Amino acid sequence: MNHPFLLLLMTAAGLYFGKLWRDDRRAARDAAPLPHALPGATDAPLPAVLLAVAGALVILALETAGERALGLSDQQSTMTWLFATYSIVAAPIIEEIIFRGWLVIGPEGGSEQASLASWAGAIGASLVFATLHPFLWRWDDAGVALTLTAKGWFSTAAAFSTSLWLYAARLAAWNPQRSLLPCFAAHAAKNAGVVAVKALTGFIGGAW
Repeated sequence: MNHPFLLLLMTAAGLYFGKLWRDDRRAARDAAPLPHALPGATDAPLPAVLLAVAGALVILALETAGERALGLSDQQSTMTWLFATYSIVAAPIIEEIIFRGWLVIGPEGGSEQASLASWAGAIGASLVFATLHPFLWRWDDAGVALTLTAKGWFSTAAAFSTSLWLYAARLAAWNPQRSLLPCFAAHAAKNAGVVAVKALTGFIGGAW
């Protein structure tokens, strides 16, 4: 994933899907929703966006403090500036459309049963979301290997918690149109915070 060409390709894909989502959101705002619109392409109240961002930053603060308390801060991975750009600009769009968009069960359902199904799906999808992040495994020239370290488990737990919060931002009553906008903003804010922490602690190296 650190290959420059792949990162540029993924960043372009993220921006493209962001444009499609914005166009679908504009169509919904004009009361002319498109039949195959991307999920969550609706408006959200500003307080919903701010609350989602605040929650994501609280999780980041707890994650950072936890790493320091457990002596794991020095085990961070090094990130390039190109990957940092991708993680802030494109990754939130791609991952939110997939996980908090397509992988949502009945977000419009108002019954208790639909709500339970939605949250059961959110927990399952969050386990997948956390596991897909390369904290408990690595893939390099030597192949795939498990990295079942304390840092790996801690970071995976943080990713799981972040995913659950992002599902809350999508499904909560304070996001009445089930917009993905709070999820985009919260995800980008948390990734930007991670980049800031890495930059301040010397874990960003090289342009690409």
